[in-house]
Amino acid sequence: MTQTTETHGAPAAGSGGAQSAEAAGAAAGSRNYPELRLLIDGAWSAGAGGRTEPVLDPATGAVLGHVPLAEAADLDRALAAADRGWRVWRDLPIEQRTGVLRKAAGLIHARAEEIGRAMTLEEGKPLTESVGEAHRAAGQLEWYAEEARRAYGRIIPSGPGEELSVVRVSCGPVAAFVPWNFPAGGPMRKIAAALAAGCSIIIKPSEETPASSVLMAECFQQAGLPAGVLNLVFGVPAEVSAHLIPSPVIQHVAFTGSIPVGKLLAGLAAAVMKPTTMELGGHAPVVVCEDTDPVAAAKACARGKYANSGQVCTSPSRFYVHESHYDAFVEAFVAASEAVRVGNGLDEGVAMGPMANARRREAVHELVEDARKRGARVLIGGELPDGPGFYYPPTVLVDVPEDARILHEEPFGPVAPILRFTDLDDALERANALPYGLAAYGFTDRAAVADKLVRGFEAGILSINHCGGSVPQAPSGGFKESGHGREGGAEGLDGYLVTKRVSHKLAV
Repeated sequence: MTQTTETHGAPAAGSGGAQSAEAAGAAAGSRNYPELRLLIDGAWSAGAGGRTEPVLDPATGAVLGHVPLAEAADLDRALAAADRGWRVWRDLPIEQRTGVLRKAAGLIHARAEEIGRAMTLEEGKPLTESVGEAHRAAGQLEWYAEEARRAYGRIIPSGPGEELSVVRVSCGPVAAFVPWNFPAGGPMRKIAAALAAGCSIIIKPSEETPASSVLMAECFQQAGLPAGVLNLVFGVPAEVSAHLIPSPVIQHVAFTGSIPVGKLLAGLAAAVMKPTTMELGGHAPVVVCEDTDPVAAAKACARGKYANSGQVCTSPSRFYVHESHYDAFVEAFVAASEAVRVGNGLDEGVAMGPMANARRREAVHELVEDARKRGARVLIGGELPDGPGFYYPPTVLVDVPEDARILHEEPFGPVAPILRFTDLDDALERANALPYGLAAYGFTDRAAVADKLVRGFEAGILSINHCGGSVPQAPSGGFKESGHGREGGAEGLDGYLVTKRVSHKLAV
């Protein structure tokens, strides 16, 4: 593992000029970081109370800007705007609605470099990942602009003189909450589906990564989205959710984040009988079978593990490797980990940036230390580096005991515990032992074994022979405590539509 020391990077321990490098990075970052505002009823504002919160560059710890925090009065204005905006948006002809969405997608594509740079500054991921995420967010919007035209109803055969039909209509204003790990893709999964279905939306992205959403919201405005259809707010999370969810204006609640917070928000929604879409945490198992190439599998797993510094709900996080391939897999995984270049995401050639915040790095290190104390061996990484920023190195653990916390708690970081198995049924039992059920991965060259994995994994997102991410045309989501509902695919519209049965007696 190498760490960059260029102007914007985190200097290595003992390197000269660390202070000047940090200062230069902070100055460059602040010059390119956009102004942060709330968008309510088509107008940008700093919020009624003037409260703000600093946004930090995770590569340096420097302050990039200050995000405004909404007050109750701001949220009430957003609710009223969303109610008015929905009544306008739902009644527009579908071609007019989808035209706005396609235009917004084109503007996001055109501004992907700008959005990506802001994303790297505030979240830390490499610039190539950030720009790619901005393009994927636009692609998701493009896909839903087309899928909106296929939210079909149906005619049901009935008796003479009666027409029985099913129609699907937008459910109404939506409240959505997303975390910091995908500052463009996360919000867009909610925005694209809601707007495609004809809903309005109040979305609260993370206060730690606000700029990406601000820039995308500007694109929607430039595309001609009516005022009030998209409202963007930031604030104290508990205050915002407690205010929005019980409001009679809100008809659906969508959340991506941790299981404890998801349960809290689902409880608030259940108290007022509102449906929810919950995409919650995971602890994705990987099963590497005896009939596959362990070196190829290790390289694929390492790419998946270190994407976004492991800060992905679907990140592969428990590796069960058949004993016949264990040594070869571990050797190849360690080699792939050593080759990962860690540094500021703005620097050329960086493959993994810092973690998004200090608390996340501390939580990951606690899990590594717990495993180490229980007898696990650290083959690479596992130490907090010196210097500014929230960096944590690619880390590989072996001989991890079953009672180690890292095998039971979502690590959400660049740490890979690798374990042996001898029997596939036992591996599946261990893979399914946790209350999580979001993603799972398997590597095999036999169709029959692949079928057994697909049928046996208790997860909603399955990948065989790769660790790829979500795509807009197919549904993603979990079960057990990893949530309910689906995002992406035709199924992604379901939470934002109400199904009506219409029985029409024909005049005689």
